[in-house]
Amino acid sequence: MPSLTVPPSLPNLVKDAFAKAQASGDLIYYPTQVAIVTVGSLAFQVRYSPALAQKPKPPKPVEPNSRPFNPFENPSPALLVAQLLPSHRLVLNKFAVVPEHFILATRDFKPQTHILEPSDIDAAYACVQTYQSAGRELYVFFNSGDHSGASQPHRHLQLLPVDCMKIGLETTEHGGEWAVLADQVCGRRDAMPFTIFTSPINATMSTDEKHSIYLSLYKHAVQAAEANVKAVEEGEAQISYNFAMTNTCMALCPRTAEGTTLKDSNGNEIGNIGLNGTVLAGTALVKNQAEWDLLRTDSMILSNVLEGIGVPSK
Repeated sequence: MPSLTVPPSLPNLVKDAFAKAQASGDLIYYPTQVAIVTVGSLAFQVRYSPALAQKPKPPKPVEPNSRPFNPFENPSPALLVAQLLPSHRLVLNKFAVVPEHFILATRDFKPQTHILEPSDIDAAYACVQTYQSAGRELYVFFNSGDHSGASQPHRHLQLLPVDCMKIGLETTEHGGEWAVLADQVCGRRDAMPFTIFTSPINATMSTDEKHSIYLSLYKHAVQAAEANVKAVEEGEAQISYNFAMTNTCMALCPRTAEGTTLKDSNGNEIGNIGLNGTVLAGTALVKNQAEWDLLRTDSMILSNVLEGIGVPSK
């Protein structure tokens, strides 16, 4: 397969496309409030966006047997950032909580629930390196399986500029302590209440070497979640999991639940919190005031949530 090339101006392409799409109404940005909650010894972002509760739902199929709407099959020109021939394309996230949130999708339909291929890893890391060359960090995450926070069946990885993930932290107590969780826990096994497998990576590694590391992390996750199951290297994944990549680290966590019900001190249910692959960045998102108040005032609540979404680390 021909080598994939990422435009060297990618950070500016994403920034300009985001600004134009937001101005034209082709993209909706949901601002958030943010607080820092300490979990163990690490700073964790909790963000609150009440407007997100009103997010439009995907259009339903017109015909009973027709396929659900696929935003990555023929993306709107206003959301298309670049074609990464021959295998992938970059599109903006139509509903963004983080500015300049964009998506790496396969050009041909491939299942979100299948093991990532070398070309997926290659394309994602090429984007990370392009941002790195521009003096910016990029966080990549992938949701796979019913308990991972995945929402689209067409294979895609999601990309967030780290400087955009820090918006609002400058006015927040302990905001300066937050950094991408995957980088902070790389090489550590007991840093979080849920099990995370990590490995350092670098730009000198070949695509096959990086893909082998991803497969190794996946196999460890399968063994942790399903002790008597032999992990496969291609095809359908056997567990739900989140995968993350930065310039220097890969991280992967098995998932056993998408989230949990939140209860107040009297045992009353006040809402449900679901987490996707941004959990490996050290962020969580809520949509109502009661959830927001509870999580930012009692760090044990968030710690218990994190323990309940995967394989406990203790």
